[in-house]
Amino acid sequence: MRLEHKIAVVSGAAAGIGRATAERFAAEGAHVYAADVAYSAPYDEGTIHHRPLDVRDLASWERLAAEVADAGGADILVNNAGMVGTYAGITDIDLKDWDNVIAVNQTGVFYGMRTFIPQMTETGGSVVNVSSIWGAVGAAGVAAYTASKGAVTQMTKNAALTYAGQKVRVNSVHPGLIATPMIDAQDQAVSNTVIAATPLGRIGQPSEVANVILFLASDEASYVTGAQYMVDGGYTTP
Repeated sequence: MRLEHKIAVVSGAAAGIGRATAERFAAEGAHVYAADVAYSAPYDEGTIHHRPLDVRDLASWERLAAEVADAGGADILVNNAGMVGTYAGITDIDLKDWDNVIAVNQTGVFYGMRTFIPQMTETGGSVVNVSSIWGAVGAAGVAAYTASKGAVTQMTKNAALTYAGQKVRVNSVHPGLIATPMIDAQDQAVSNTVIAATPLGRIGQPSEVANVILFLASDEASYVTGAQYMVDGGYTTP
């Protein structure tokens, strides 16, 4: 049991990478608070505790943090909630779309770290922020998504350096094309283009990302902080 007696919080846990991560953590012995805006009411299922969370709302984070603190405090935080939004570029994107994507992908990660890192600073802990390949390399269009994921990459490095002395490790994971509801909703032609440029020649599975997140969350990664882990089938290698 790699996470036995650990308490973990995973945002965006209703489906995709977040769900796979919550299930993987629970299988390794963690008590998991699987949080997502899709949950309208709290309910418990084994060691996975489903909770409502709007990552755009600091008060929503603070309510969850207070509950987790009462349970003993978080050892692990996975900031996974995210959205693509519109595919428009800088000059075309609607400002409401821009604000919403930034609020979910960037400010949500900031709020998550702001509320849960204080629970880790006495005994240590691990934060894993889910960025994207587009948080490490460029992409045309999708202005808000690339901006927000780039910010996640840099916030991760900032937090890693800021809290290293308090034994809080902070790393980012950068998925490529992964079979999630978010990807299912996009134009198949876009997905086909990414697959064609991926050396492994296929789409990835949520469990393959969850396995990397598990490593970073566990004590096996005790000397890893401020790192970027690409889970992209080699897409960013060339």
